[in-house]
Amino acid sequence: MKELVSPEVEAYAEAHSMPESDVCRRLREETYRSVELPQMVVGPLEGAFLKMMTMLVNAKRVLEIGTFTGYSALCFAEALPDDGTVLTCDIDAETMELAKRYWAQSPAGRKIEARLGPAIETMQTLEGGFDVIFIDADKLNYVDYYQRGLELLAPQGVMLIDNVLWSGAVLKHPAPDGATEALQDLSRVVAADPRVTSVLVTLRDGVLVVRYRNEGLKQDTMNT
Repeated sequence: MKELVSPEVEAYAEAHSMPESDVCRRLREETYRSVELPQMVVGPLEGAFLKMMTMLVNAKRVLEIGTFTGYSALCFAEALPDDGTVLTCDIDAETMELAKRYWAQSPAGRKIEARLGPAIETMQTLEGGFDVIFIDADKLNYVDYYQRGLELLAPQGVMLIDNVLWSGAVLKHPAPDGATEALQDLSRVVAADPRVTSVLVTLRDGVLVVRYRNEGLKQDTMNT
């Protein structure tokens, strides 16, 4: 992943944000030691952002699309109240087992439920009312994840979509590959969707923050 913000600025921001827990730090370090493409882990600064968004909406239910090694799921769990839950989905059994080992080392880990299998299939089995939905999985399905995610999002909830800047590749036209084209499509779909309002935050590799414009629009979606 190409750095869009200088390491010095990133370090300054981390130092002045809520601290990373010891379990998250150890999980992040093992991810970099033992897993292919370790840069996919969200890291301390984005982890703090996910926690803050969870707290701001007083979340109790979180849905995560893309577990990887479980760092972001643990961040969400740490920010939730005692009766909160995180449902996280992935297709990689090996990284899921690494995640579970570290979740077991944290009191917050008991709040996490993992589902192994294609995320869009898992999403079709779920009932709505998720206060936070975090999408950080295969880019080719981002539009499908977004559309189904809106159906599952609570009226006052927030959807967070990761990697929407794709190391700056989204600026290239025509798109150099399918993943880049899918991310460009996703940004166009969200920007044109009258049901929602959004902001693309230039945090790390870009996080698109989406919520319903008002509760009535959410009800209209549920009734269609």
